[in-house]
Amino acid sequence: MFTLNCRGRLLAIDKPLVMGIINVTPDSFYEGSRTEGDDILNKVGKMIAEGADIVDLGGQSTRPGSNSISPDEELGRVIPAIEKIKNAFPEAYISIDTYYSKVAEEAVNAGASIVNDISGGSLDKEMLTTVGKLNTPYICMHIKGTPETMQQQANYDDLLKEILDYFIDKIHRCKDAGIKDVIIDPGFGFAKTAEHNFRILKHLSIFKILDKPILTGLSRKATVYKTLGITAEEALNGTTVLNNIALMNGANILRVHDVKEAKEIIKLFTKYHSTS
Repeated sequence: MFTLNCRGRLLAIDKPLVMGIINVTPDSFYEGSRTEGDDILNKVGKMIAEGADIVDLGGQSTRPGSNSISPDEELGRVIPAIEKIKNAFPEAYISIDTYYSKVAEEAVNAGASIVNDISGGSLDKEMLTTVGKLNTPYICMHIKGTPETMQQQANYDDLLKEILDYFIDKIHRCKDAGIKDVIIDPGFGFAKTAEHNFRILKHLSIFKILDKPILTGLSRKATVYKTLGITAEEALNGTTVLNNIALMNGANILRVHDVKEAKEIIKLFTKYHSTS
């Protein structure tokens, strides 16, 4: 069992957790995740009622080909949202999805207690040091390049070895920066083709050698909907299938748009594994 020290509150991973996605952006790839104004509280309230363990709040799109925005613009989106969520749901565990150290720091000061960085500290050299000082868990994702350029860098000599080596290095860097709780995310769709994503999913258990919680983000992504020849809006069933495979292969946290369905997977998965 893993435990995460979230600014003095312990979050136990004694069974798989669900992280619900909230995007205060106008351009995230899945329209259903976009929200603004008071609708944030309705969406977060629904996720919490459905059993979300963590709410992951993002202020800019990192879909393939997206352009970055400034830290200040991102702060203008996420800080009011965090304050609203904490006022309405003070016990909620909020993760801030950002690769800017300035945004991470101000978001944690506003009430977030986990930092989720798609760049693993590569896009802001101050990120790891900042998170170490903030004393929050850190979600370290694998990526090559930036969201704007990553799909041109989806080439590997040995996919699994390169990702594993990446995490070995990043975990050492996190430890040196004073980060105590590291969660790894193999970065489905980030500098990966669909074939890469399926290979990572099939061999996900290899990352258990790192002895860190494993987060998977497969929800409604192109690997699901393009493989099935449908749209992101139609990709819930396919997402459910891949999330179940992820659990079977060692995932500890599912990052999803659809909390209710993910909690149902976990309930059935847990029941299956507890039956003799």
